[in-house]
Formats: sequence, structure tokens, C-alpha cells
Amino acid sequence: MITSIIIAVFVFGYACIALEHGTKINKAPVALLMCAICWTLVTVGVNSGSILLPHGEPITERMLHHLSETCEIIVFLMGAMTIVEIVDANGGFNFVRYRLQTASKRKLMWRMAWMTFFLSAVLDNLTTSIVMIMVLRKLVANKEDRFLFAGLIILAANAGGAFSPIGDVTTIMLWVRGMLSTQGVLLEVFLPSVASLLIPCLIMHFRMKGNIEGVKMEEYVEANQEFSQKERNIVFCLGVGGLLFVPIFKSLTHLAPYVGILLVLGVLWTAVEVFLARKKNHHLMSTHRVTNMLQKIDMTTILFFLGILMTVATLQDTGVLTAFGQWLNEVTGANHYAITGVIGAASAIVDNVPLVAGCMGMYPVETVGALAQDGIFWQLLAYCAGVGGSMLIIGSAAGVVVMGLENISFGWYLKNISWLALAGYLAGIVVYAIQHPIFQSLGIIQ
Repeated sequence: MITSIIIAVFVFGYACIALEHGTKINKAPVALLMCAICWTLVTVGVNSGSILLPHGEPITERMLHHLSETCEIIVFLMGAMTIVEIVDANGGFNFVRYRLQTASKRKLMWRMAWMTFFLSAVLDNLTTSIVMIMVLRKLVANKEDRFLFAGLIILAANAGGAFSPIGDVTTIMLWVRGMLSTQGVLLEVFLPSVASLLIPCLIMHFRMKGNIEGVKMEEYVEANQEFSQKERNIVFCLGVGGLLFVPIFKSLTHLAPYVGILLVLGVLWTAVEVFLARKKNHHLMSTHRVTNMLQKIDMTTILFFLGILMTVATLQDTGVLTAFGQWLNEVTGANHYAITGVIGAASAIVDNVPLVAGCMGMYPVETVGALAQDGIFWQLLAYCAGVGGSMLIIGSAAGVVVMGLENISFGWYLKNISWLALAGYLAGIVVYAIQHPIFQSLGIIQ
């Protein structure tokens, strides 16, 4: 009875999260309410004897166990967000606009697609989308043209985030929990991600004709002149280079990824403080201090992750996810392509974070086979959950933010971009299915 109520609370909360744009209720408080109610119900169930926790552990220990795992992801995200804010505040991304400038629609499309793709692998797809939309507004005045480029940015941001261990929240979750290794995700998810963007770009290439109206070629001028060119370069290299170093740090030390992100943040923060200490402008010191940038961290997103991950933990401890996973295996014949393909399609409708969190609870990591670290299931899940969200504009954080910034309607995106995203999504799955046995035969993977 208690378990059924927990499931009902989760389903209702999930529906509210999926319909956020219709209800106008932010998903963060919904997730927090789900968390509090579900854990209260678990407590009632344990006290009444209707729910037995794994290994007979006290409920407080189970909560602390799940909280520690959740906090690893949250601390990592907060550190990465802060690093990106520091780099951006000091003009680190100003070069992007200059590099993209061109009068040709086709040239701009290719440049924007691949710059977004690789930036999203280093940053997160949300930040990358915001940066690229701001740049796009400076380069394209025509609304219809800008909508097409904006749609391309969504596809590229989600595709780029899927193959990098630090590029997308869902990939970060799988990487932090040990389902994916740095080498594994880079090696096997890269080509499918490329295919998922290449196919839409090839199709759009024939739709993009002529030159951009009213484009003005501008000379490259650095903003934020308060810092010298050398200081800005140091901040950029420490920030972006540091993010690239985090997976290497994890491989060398075998410490949790959040330790690496805290190391990079500490070094970058110290460098900024040293630069500011040399300035005589006290106002500059107050506005450019990292302590002020911390206020820009998206705490709504952080609290959403906390709530949803802790809620999914209740479904895991009550055995709901295990039972659902067994049912899904029976229905699909344990076909991992079918399971992950369905999850990817579902991520276009509902948030991919709880979907991936649920899968992590349904399928424990095994020593060998498809569910081992870097197994077929986890790699396909990283790809499908990341890229599948592009099929609807509400299916990813990148899509939602672009929708808000450019006022793109759901219907316009469905008509003009969704089918391109679907074509790329399916192409990526085909590429993975072809590449995996080839890599095995060559001895690249086991």
C-alpha cells in the first residue's frame, strides 16, 4: 500500500515536471516536495514493517548513503558553473563572435554547428546555448534565418554534450557513478554524436542559400579591458583547460570528479584574486570578485537535481525500479538498443535527468557484459538521453533556454527542426551499431 502511494506521488510529480511550461510551476519546488513526501512515506513503511530496506540498514543510513552520492554530482555541477561564470565575466568567450563572422549562410551554419558542438563538450549544453544565441543575435538580423540557426544550436549543443564526460548533466551522472569511463565515452559515443549533427547539417546545407542580410563585418575587439590581454588569456586557459583536465585528474588519482573540479576552481579563483589585488580600482575589485559571481549560480537547477535524485532513490530502495527494469527486459527481450531508444524518445517529452537517474537505479553495474562499465547499455543511454532531447524543443535544457530567448514556438520547431533531430538521432544509433563490432574485432575495446 505504502509503495503504491510512493509510486503515485512520483508519477504525479513527474507529470508536473513534464508539464512545467503549461502549469507555470517551476520544477525545483515540485522535486523537493516529491523528495520530502516520498522519504516520509518510506519512513512510515519501514516503521510499519511493510517496507524492508536493502541489507536491513536504518533509514537514516540509507538517506545519508544516497545524499553522499547525490552531493558528488551537485558539488561537481556547482564548481563547473562557477568556472564558466568566471571565464565568461572576464571576456573569455568574446573570441567566438569574431571566429564565426561571415556573410555566407552556409559558412555560418557549418561554423556555428561545430563550434557549438565542441564548446558543449567542454562547457555544458545550457551555457553553450546561451553563449551562442547571444553571438547569433549580433550576426543575423532576419528572424526566420535566426530561428533556423537557433534550432541548429540546440541540435549541436545536445550532440556535443553527449560524448564528453563533462558535457551534459546526464553524462556527468553516469560518469561520476562509474557507469562510464572517460576513455570509453569519448571513444565510442563520439562518432554517433558526430553523425547526429552531421546528417541535419547536410540537409540544412541545401536550405541555406545566399548571404545574410545586413551583416556587418566587425573587427575583433576584446571586452572587459580591466584585465590585460595576458591576464584574460590566463583566466581562459585556466578555466577551459582546467575543465579538460578534470577527467585526466580522475584517471590519474582515481578520486571522485568533484575533487578535480574543486582543484581547478581553487586555482582559477586564486589567479583572479591575485590579478585584482594588483589593481588600484577598488570598484573593479568589488564587481569582479568571484564571491559576487557565486550569486549567478543557478540554484534552481541545483535544488531540482537534489530533489529528483533523492526521490528516485526512494524508488530504488523500495524495489520499484528493479521490478520495472525486469518488466522492461521481458517486454523488449532484453534488447538494449530498444530500451535505450525508447528512453531517448521519452527524453524528448520529459526531463532526461530523472529518466537517467531511474535507469541507474533499475540496472546495477555488473562486472562483464552490456551493463558493465562502458557496456553497450550505458553508452547508448548516454547518447540517447542526450541527443533524444533534441526531437522536441522542450526536451532539453538547451531547447528550453533557446525557446525562451528567441520566442520560438513549439509548433515551429516541430515542423522545421524535429524531423532533422530524429534523422540525426537514428543515424547516430546506426553508427554505434556498426562501429561497436568493428572496434571489438580490432581489439580497441573488449
